Amino acid sequence: MTIDMKPDVRIDANYYKVVQIRQLTEHAFVLSLPASRFKFVAGQHVSVSIPGDYQSREYSIYSAEEGENLEILVKEVDGGYFSPKLKHLKAGDMVEVHGPFGKFGIDEKNTDTNKHVFIASGTGIAPFHSMIKSRPDLNYELIHGVRTSEEAYERHEYDESKYILCTSRDEAGHFKGRLTNYLKTRDFDKNTSFYLCGNSDMIFDSMEILRSKGFGRENINVEVYF
Repeated sequence: MTIDMKPDVRIDANYYKVVQIRQLTEHAFVLSLPASRFKFVAGQHVSVSIPGDYQSREYSIYSAEEGENLEILVKEVDGGYFSPKLKHLKAGDMVEVHGPFGKFGIDEKNTDTNKHVFIASGTGIAPFHSMIKSRPDLNYELIHGVRTSEEAYERHEYDESKYILCTSRDEAGHFKGRLTNYLKTRDFDKNTSFYLCGNSDMIFDSMEILRSKGFGRENINVEVYF
């Protein structure tokens, strides 16, 4: 797919110039690109590569469906190959983006009738940021599990009354301990849709906890990061 810019110039529509790298912590950052040239549903992901490199990685879209910029949330992997390369990109550098992919998203049949509880570990918060920014009137609660409060990525973006931070290695969150331990303390209304995104251990443990509280697979939507 190409976009005609001038009669003698054609630019591949999958290529985007980096607008900025927004550093959130020492290891986490937001890669900000120009507005998406494709339609996507909040919760979907894209494949990102650097021109001339042989590898690519998939990342959930962090920005709103109609956002001014297309953004992804990235955590630099210690000793990793790809994320450090993304981190060192500069404004004006090119990346290649393909997608969108995936069916992870808001439960449309229960959008207005249910409360939507988003459960994320680490950068698994990315698709929920997109969903909340895309639907500011959504009846939601966001439960975010991290090691330290420093990893509460852009928490000011969320309604404080709807955001629960669980920190396992400091006491600066709303709950001291793992996200799964917090879930064990909670009761949820039967009209609740759950969305889980993050590492596989958190997801499997959370699903078991929710099942013990009477919620079946039809109530639970899952996106596994690793």
